[in-house]
Amino acid sequence: MKCPSAALLVLAALALATPAAAAPAPAARPAAPAVTDSLGILERAVARDSSRFDNLYRLGIMYLDRERNDEAARVFARAHKARPKDVKVLVNLGVALDNLGRADEAQGFYRQAIAVSPDDSLASCRLATSLYAQGRHAESVNQLRALIARQPHSYCAFFTMGVAFADAGLYRDAIRMWKKVIEIAPGSAEAQSAKESIDVLERFLAGQ
Repeated sequence: MKCPSAALLVLAALALATPAAAAPAPAARPAAPAVTDSLGILERAVARDSSRFDNLYRLGIMYLDRERNDEAARVFARAHKARPKDVKVLVNLGVALDNLGRADEAQGFYRQAIAVSPDDSLASCRLATSLYAQGRHAESVNQLRALIARQPHSYCAFFTMGVAFADAGLYRDAIRMWKKVIEIAPGSAEAQSAKESIDVLERFLAGQ
């Protein structure tokens, strides 16, 4: 059986870069015209008054959700000027910049978020994922190990550590990490991705 692609697993981890502390998703997706209208309404509200932080933040989240990363970065940068120490803004600005391939800048904002809130596991996980994607594997793994030592229930750390193990060909260790994700946060997007990745690796190992 062909070895599973570690690169695809890494990309799966990056794809899980969901906006930090975004509003809960509705139970059912609204029809496309409603989505367009809600975005347009918010864009016009920000155009009329760009001083309202809540509108800037919500607009940035909407842009991130639609993979309009240039616009998300610009809006989050304005929100950052309004509230320089807001952790959610710092992390989401980092996410937008990472998506644009500006990893060094993104990491700077993740580090700012960690400085403001050392216990923010999402900021630490995003920093580790960004470092790993740059090939700075040792730094990334050290970041994750330190996070797990501080916060044993940080499922994003276990998920990203699983990606690192899979990338190194340590498939059983990757499965062990991903099973922790499912145990800690069974309803999370990371848990769903972990289940799928475990299935791929277990089928691969069974075929050896």
